[in-house]
Amino acid sequence: MKKLMNRAEDFVRETMEGIICAYGDKVKLLNGDERILLSGYPVPDGKVGIVTAGGSGHLPVFLGYVGQGMLDGCAVGNVFASPSAQKMADMIKACDRGNGVLCLYGNYGGDNMNFDMACEMVEMDDIETRTVRVKDDVASSPAETREKRRGVAGMVYAFKVAGAAAERMMSLDEVAAAAQKALDNIRTMGVALTPCIVPQVGQPTFQIADDEMEVGMGIHGEKGIEVRKMMTADETAEVLVGRILEDMPLEPGDEVSVMVNGLGATPMEEQLIVYRRVHQLLTEKGVKIVMPHVGEYATSMEMAGLSVTLFKLDEQLKELLLAPAQTPFYTNLNK
Repeated sequence: MKKLMNRAEDFVRETMEGIICAYGDKVKLLNGDERILLSGYPVPDGKVGIVTAGGSGHLPVFLGYVGQGMLDGCAVGNVFASPSAQKMADMIKACDRGNGVLCLYGNYGGDNMNFDMACEMVEMDDIETRTVRVKDDVASSPAETREKRRGVAGMVYAFKVAGAAAERMMSLDEVAAAAQKALDNIRTMGVALTPCIVPQVGQPTFQIADDEMEVGMGIHGEKGIEVRKMMTADETAEVLVGRILEDMPLEPGDEVSVMVNGLGATPMEEQLIVYRRVHQLLTEKGVKIVMPHVGEYATSMEMAGLSVTLFKLDEQLKELLLAPAQTPFYTNLNK
């Protein structure tokens, strides 16, 4: 294991300290708690809170989207491990401005259990919550059992839409409905070229040969749907887009936002080469691309590989996507 760190047991704490050192004008800790990050921007009374939580090791998800126009708070656990229900409850309380809090997070067992407990805990303080779980990974379960799907990079779009809806002072039910509507129109699939190493484990999360790639893996190193010999960038784009379109067909005239997301160790040049082919495939179908995202949005430590996300838009979702937002890792200044 080669990592630029100090002690493995200090990895998360020192990451949080680094975020505050770098972006302390935009975000803050909750009463010095280095597992709970809050927006440092002014928040009007009555605005619905948007919160998330999950394991560390995925920056910019989840911490990087706390700010203005996206998340109000984020709780983090150890690398690839859920934070406790108590941390989640403390975060929810801190993000309530009188009209409730939306809990928006990936569909993983520990996060589901602890958020359910946290929501029950804050009910005793008369804080109303709603839950929307991100389930955008088409490789993790077929359409007929889509409720079992994992949440991956598509959650960034959900954060953006929900955050914009809350900024417009929509009600808790309206914000939750906007987030769910976005997720109903979001699909993601990825490929991994290498595993990653969790600092406190010190060993790769899985093994793959130098001439192979894992198709459809999860962001914690979960197995994909198949192992293939290395493909070209164009072939990779065609496989990912083809699988997504089987699940969410698009018609000429449709509008989508496309995200090509690096998993931690994939050069921007390679991401752009893949995006180039995705753009060609969609353009050939008569589909218009709005506000493409190319870069690292949801990583898995130092894993090499990438994912492709398609977000099918209507006028409401497009307007919310284009709305302004400013966080340490995501800035959109469209007016």
